[in-house]
Amino acid sequence: MTDLKRAWLASANLPEADFPLNNLPYGVFSVEDGDLRCGVAIGDRIVDATGLEAAGLLRADPDADVLDAPYWNDFMELGPATWSAYRAALTAMLEDGADDDAQDAITTYSVKMAEATLHMPFRVAEYTDFYAGRHHATNVGTMFRGAENALPPNWLHIPIGYNGRASSVVVSGTEIRRPWGQLKSPDHDTPIFAPSRRFDIELELGAIVGTGSDGPLTVDQAFENIFGYVLLNDWSARDIQAWEYQPLGPFQAKATATTISPWIVPAEALAPFRTATPPREKPLLPHLQDTAPMLYDIELAVTLNGEQIARTNYNKMYYSAAQQLAHHSTSGCPMRTGDLLGSGTISGPEKHNRGSLLELSWGGKEPLTLNSGDTRTFIEDGDTLALHGAAKGNGFQVGFGPCTGQVVPAKDDPFSN
Repeated sequence: MTDLKRAWLASANLPEADFPLNNLPYGVFSVEDGDLRCGVAIGDRIVDATGLEAAGLLRADPDADVLDAPYWNDFMELGPATWSAYRAALTAMLEDGADDDAQDAITTYSVKMAEATLHMPFRVAEYTDFYAGRHHATNVGTMFRGAENALPPNWLHIPIGYNGRASSVVVSGTEIRRPWGQLKSPDHDTPIFAPSRRFDIELELGAIVGTGSDGPLTVDQAFENIFGYVLLNDWSARDIQAWEYQPLGPFQAKATATTISPWIVPAEALAPFRTATPPREKPLLPHLQDTAPMLYDIELAVTLNGEQIARTNYNKMYYSAAQQLAHHSTSGCPMRTGDLLGSGTISGPEKHNRGSLLELSWGGKEPLTLNSGDTRTFIEDGDTLALHGAAKGNGFQVGFGPCTGQVVPAKDDPFSN
């Protein structure tokens, strides 16, 4: 098991810290009314990467400023060799035993995380969400089609996905407004227009494309193109979805918002936690076959108003992000820096492993009883949902920071006179 890399900053060496030297995730921050700046989390501080670059103390590109804009896209475009070199140089400035000049530079160009506001860490070019967790797909399919027909015929052969709304991807902490939409009426004949009554979450991991492509990618190439990962909550209006999804799949039910955690955990930080996908029931076609372990052992949890209601692990996914990206590219579809790929809901084999309220309440038929005595089938106004995740090493963890959103009431009828 991988050991902790010790930093001279004591808060980075605590076993419960999300941001040890092993991690060094990328984000965007501001302090008070200041400009948005690129930063790297370490312990309880944020290194001002924009400031280090401007001062000539740490540069990703010797010939150009790539961190002077409030997003990491320009840095991502430089490719894996630059990502690795920059990470190594920053590690040298932070590791235990770093010289006085390095420590002075970090002290000058860093802020307390508690005093900072976090923002979207990258510009989302396009957003694709997948349906690649077998336990989730089986649970949902069983609810709506019966156990014998739970998985559609193609599910064991390709990672199924749909194109979502990049414009509605928001950072953790953003309020989520309950959506209006067209719902089935009680008589299942004429629909009604009303706020969603079955609003839900989906526990996912988002993969961020770092380097673009103009043609088909192998699984290995796709794996190398992924810059890093975020927690991702695919907010879902199940009643809108039930009315609209045939024949073309999700649309308005998934367009309200998608919340991501504010820190991009680099793929390199997760490398020690790589693990294989589950055994295949049916062999994949050669272009999608596994060539190496490309999932990660990341413990995940969901809390509702601070109470844990589910826990699972990313290693339960049937398809890796690399397979999803490779499949996405097969038609020649160009992939761009900043494309976001949602994993699909990450559930496990037991009830407490289910990554959505749809599954946890079994379509609303089995309400959850909370410690307060309240019950839930779906999200109520005022509820705060949070996703948590960390890969656990020997005396440390590589964490993502929370991915939270509070649901607020729907607006007044937007079409009333």
